[in-house]
Amino acid sequence: MKGAICVDAGTTMIKAVAYDGGGRETALARRPTRVTRPAPGHSEQDMDEVWAAVVACVREVVAAAGAVDFLAITAQGDGLWLVDERNRPTGPALLWNDGRAAAIVTGWEERGVLARAFPINGSVTFAGLPNAILAWLGEHDPARLERSAAALTCGGWIFANLTGRRAIDSSDAAAPFTDLATGEYSADLLTLYGMSWARRLLPARIADEHRTAPLTTAELGLPPGTPVVMAPYDIAATAIGVGATEPGQACGILGTTLCTEIVTADPAPGSAQAGFTVALGLPRRHLRVFPTLAGVEVIHWACTLLGLRDPEELGRRAAPDTRGLSFLPYLSPAGERAPFRDPGIRGSMHGLTVEHGPEHVARAVLEGLSLVIRDCLEAAGSPPGELRVCGGGAASEEWTQLIADATGVTVLRPVDTEAGARGAYQVGRLQLGQEPVAPAVRDVWVPRGDLDDAYERFVRLRGVR
Repeated sequence: MKGAICVDAGTTMIKAVAYDGGGRETALARRPTRVTRPAPGHSEQDMDEVWAAVVACVREVVAAAGAVDFLAITAQGDGLWLVDERNRPTGPALLWNDGRAAAIVTGWEERGVLARAFPINGSVTFAGLPNAILAWLGEHDPARLERSAAALTCGGWIFANLTGRRAIDSSDAAAPFTDLATGEYSADLLTLYGMSWARRLLPARIADEHRTAPLTTAELGLPPGTPVVMAPYDIAATAIGVGATEPGQACGILGTTLCTEIVTADPAPGSAQAGFTVALGLPRRHLRVFPTLAGVEVIHWACTLLGLRDPEELGRRAAPDTRGLSFLPYLSPAGERAPFRDPGIRGSMHGLTVEHGPEHVARAVLEGLSLVIRDCLEAAGSPPGELRVCGGGAASEEWTQLIADATGVTVLRPVDTEAGARGAYQVGRLQLGQEPVAPAVRDVWVPRGDLDDAYERFVRLRGVR
């Protein structure tokens, strides 16, 4: 059995991981990518820069990988990556955290469009979804839409460069235009958003046995014809990578977003209009997903505020309790999108006095983010038996223990540091008829106490939604 190379194209970092035939990591390459903000609320990337970073990362690990069975890719989701008939960008990518279409989404909400769409799609629209961004471009830059042939995502853009094929994974396509009942694009949803004109831009959806196409470029240093597997987008690939694949299992990605997701065999979203419902990328499995706009960026903000080096030091400096201090971590200029949507909500400290020191602020920040994760699990309904965590924030043992205390759920940390790439690897093996390699667990945290009172105060302060 040969090895494999798997790419995880995140928002600010591209990673390529080489695996040997037994599924062990043999090499890792990283390249940062720029996010530009040319105007308030705008968040963009140069699509060619992202592709160049992918090429550089793969070329770096090719030597360590040797002969490979396949190349698999996963990437950031949502946003809009428009290309023309020659698969060339018609402008910069508009990212998932772009907020320029907030007013359009608010208008849809006020007219009841979002409430009517949710039972069909199972996802609450926010400004960074393709429907909102396409609607904004229709009003402000229709010329770009006219010269565009397909509305791709980041993974679709990379796949098109690798194989010449324009497509979108079923997980990426789930929000906002897919009908959960049929698994296909919904004409009713397009009509509901007043966007029937956008149907020509929606690429072919792929899933299951249709995920693979031959490599057509020599830029990577791999032989043309090498199988290229489009894995589910990063949040779904990560769930697979940490081993959350059975109904009731849960995954928490402690990254740019705090993404809390629970596996279900029933794609029905329920009556609570919150979060997203996406195909997991495995047969008869979906995810109920709650990706917040408050995440590890809040921790970095706190480190800067307190003059600390990194999140680990923030955890070590945190006091045993907050001494009554509560923190609402809604620091994104775009507000919040899960488990509720409020573009106007902002962060705040409550109960602050001169008796509080930096250690209490540190504890309040970590506790507030932990309570956001509990908020997401509460919105999902039935509690999971365990929560598998990954991402940069999972390196803080103090924070992972607080998450266990806040949620009342045992928290596990897998051995693999690159869970998204591991998930892409698992899907690639399945595509080639190989058995997946079960992820190993490195650390376990059990709840040592509860934060029920803190959670009740948290909900009261942010307002019941």
